[in-house]
Amino acid sequence: MSSIFESPELAPEEVAARLLVTPSALADLTLADALKVVGYMRPKLIKAGTVIIQEGEVRQTDYMLLVLEGDIAVENELPGLHESMVVNIMGPGHLIGEMGVLDGAPRSATCTANTNIAAAVLSRTALMRLLKEDPRLGSRLLLAISKRMADRLRETTRKLKTFAQMNKALQQELQVVMNSRSPLDGRKGG
Repeated sequence: MSSIFESPELAPEEVAARLLVTPSALADLTLADALKVVGYMRPKLIKAGTVIIQEGEVRQTDYMLLVLEGDIAVENELPGLHESMVVNIMGPGHLIGEMGVLDGAPRSATCTANTNIAAAVLSRTALMRLLKEDPRLGSRLLLAISKRMADRLRETTRKLKTFAQMNKALQQELQVVMNSRSPLDGRKGG
């Protein structure tokens, strides 16, 4: 399998910029904007199996990653069960950690490298430098990140509504089953 970075036609920075403007990342940026933003990012190689971000982590939360190569599993802990559930698989062109680059709050999910990962990292320090050196580009980047987060929030809301509908239907089914049982022996009445 050849690497996207071995392409003789495109420089690694251009590959990263093209991935940054995909619908799964920041489609609202222009390619010219993305090329400038990539100049503020640093490359990072991550081995398969590495936990990149840990849910609840409070240190080193001030960066985001653009996945250039490989796949990352995004997991959330299931409350009270001491288990986690994979909620998404992120591949090339996806951002992870964009909330952290903005607010530095504890991480909301665990992200683990399923494969070897090539990524570009934007730290909050680099973002602040970008905002100072090129305020217009910085504001377009912040707006694009905010729009991406809003899109994810809308998707999460849609999923929550679906889960609520499923929960209501299951409760109704359970109530029907409970009402059809004899109160004395737990068997179906009749």
